[in-house]
Amino acid sequence: MRALLSIDYTNDFVATDGKLTTGEAGQAIEQEIVAMTESYFQQGDFIVFAIDGHDPSDQYHPENRLFPPHNVIGTSGRDLYGSLADFYQANQAKKNVYWIDKRHYSAFSGTDLDIRLRERGITELCLTGVCTDICVLHTAVDAYNLGYQLIIPEKAVASFDATGHTWALNHFKNTLGAKIV
Repeated sequence: MRALLSIDYTNDFVATDGKLTTGEAGQAIEQEIVAMTESYFQQGDFIVFAIDGHDPSDQYHPENRLFPPHNVIGTSGRDLYGSLADFYQANQAKKNVYWIDKRHYSAFSGTDLDIRLRERGITELCLTGVCTDICVLHTAVDAYNLGYQLIIPEKAVASFDATGHTWALNHFKNTLGAKIV
């Protein structure tokens, strides 16, 4: 069994005026992310939207010292970007579509993601979204440590740091044994 994780593909991370945007790099992967999401969905696979959610007044969250406020709960910056938002709107009530609010880089940290995957017998994860070298990377490391097989579609991940993006793709393949497609 397999699942597709859509990580942080939101207005704040992708739109030109996003608070912490990947800009053109993130916008360029929209069509591939949507096509892959629709394909996995049509095959009955589990689709997980793992979306960063922040409260800028949370004085204990380390990201508040590292990055400007982004993906603030209750703002349009946290909405899914582009036509992925349309997919979610049309399918959010389906049993194989799940939304996780995440507080940390990894979709596994402090969430019930591992439980949701294991109860469905999922062993293979396809990771899409942004940022390749931050949230996608940290999710991949946790997934690897939990024993999941990883697929990373090169045309469905992006970062605002081209060097970090390339490094992360190599790390996925050479250190985590991920299949890069």
